[in-house]
Order: sequence, then structure tokens, then C-alpha cells
Amino acid sequence: MIIDHIGVVVRSLEQGIFQWEELFGYKKISDIVENTRQKVRVVFLSKKDSLTIKLLEPAGKDSPIYGVARKGGGLHHLCFRCNDLEVEIPILKEKGARCIVPPEPGEAFNDKNIAFLLTGNNLNIELIDTSEKKGWIEKP
Repeated sequence: MIIDHIGVVVRSLEQGIFQWEELFGYKKISDIVENTRQKVRVVFLSKKDSLTIKLLEPAGKDSPIYGVARKGGGLHHLCFRCNDLEVEIPILKEKGARCIVPPEPGEAFNDKNIAFLLTGNNLNIELIDTSEKKGWIEKP
């Protein structure tokens, strides 16, 4: 597995994009995508020789990240890309990870399956087995 991106909760995607561009030199590389299953709006940002960042904004008060955003946002997850979700999830579960969102299509990944697991030390990980991203303006 390799790290695909870091997920960061923000109150506003527009403000988050501005912050990451102005403070850290990142550039928006995707359209804003609404993930109806996870109830979030997301956008990907990139910088040469750095990890991709995914900003997440709650799509409404019923979003699972609404409370985090209301408190100012922050680090939400590390996303690991693997070869096969169906193989990797049982291995991670055997090692103590708990599946909190079973595999389901992720709109930001062209409806390829994604899953979320909670590992020791409360590390929230997203697991994907695709490099596809919806609405990419440019590939990093």
C-alpha cells in the first residue's frame, strides 16, 4: 500500500483552496465533486514533489464531518491505495483495524469502491484500489 492522499476537513472548499494555494503553494487539480453517499463535497490539490491533498466540506448538517467542520476542520484521514480492496480489508481487519464504512462507490473516484477503516491510535484511513479521480483538471 502507498499513501494516495491526505484528507483535510474544511468549513468551505473555496476558503480551503485559497488557504492551501496561498500558504502552501498547492494548486487545485480537480473539479469540486459532491459525494452523495458520504455527504461531502471534495476537491483535490497538488504540489510538485508532494502528496496530494483532498479537501472535504460537509454537504449538509447530516454529513458525518459536519461537527468537525463546525469546530474549524482539520486532518480527517490518510488514504492508502492498494491492489485490491477485497483482499486488503480482511488483512487489515486481522491486524486489528475496524471497518467503519464498507466498500461502496466513491463519486470522487469515478464510482470505484472506497472503504474507511479505523486503526489503532484512532487513525482513520480511506482505502482505494484505483488511481482514477473524477474531474481532474490535470494529473499531478
